[in-house]
Formats: sequence, C-alpha cells, structure tokens
Amino acid sequence: MNKTTRQKPQDLDIVALLANRDTSHFETGQPIRLLKGQIGTVVMEYGDEALEVEFTNNDGTTFAMETLPLDAVLLLHDELLQTP
Repeated sequence: MNKTTRQKPQDLDIVALLANRDTSHFETGQPIRLLKGQIGTVVMEYGDEALEVEFTNNDGTTFAMETLPLDAVLLLHDELLQTP
C-alpha cells in the first residue's frame, strides 16, 4: 500500500492510543497508566491483527512496550496526504 491510501500502521509509524491503558513500566515493572493520546512507535506488525508499540520519553528511554490490537491506535500523519 502506498502512503496516500494506507490506513493500517506499519513498522516505524507513529500512533496514538485511543483509550487509557494500564500496564507495567518496561524497566521497573511498576504499574503505570498510558493515557489516551499517548504517542508511540510501531516496532512490529503481527499481520492484520495487532502491533507491538514502543512508548518512550523525549530522551528516547523506553517506558512501555505494548502489543495492541489495530483498533486501539490512531495512525498519525506528519505530512499532507493526497485523498483519492
């Protein structure tokens, strides 16, 4: 799929959570809550079912890695896309 028509996030795409999500800190294991709108990077695609998303601080430190269904995230765009 090309950039003008794709809707499914792919590796290295930026996505945002559509709902709050309770999880554990990647390094400490402490409980944390990812908030609706939290931005992450797709690091692995699991077919048309799910994505592995990495959530990091501004300095690049990972604080969460989550396997998420496709409908749990919104694909973000940082450039103008052509509409069909």
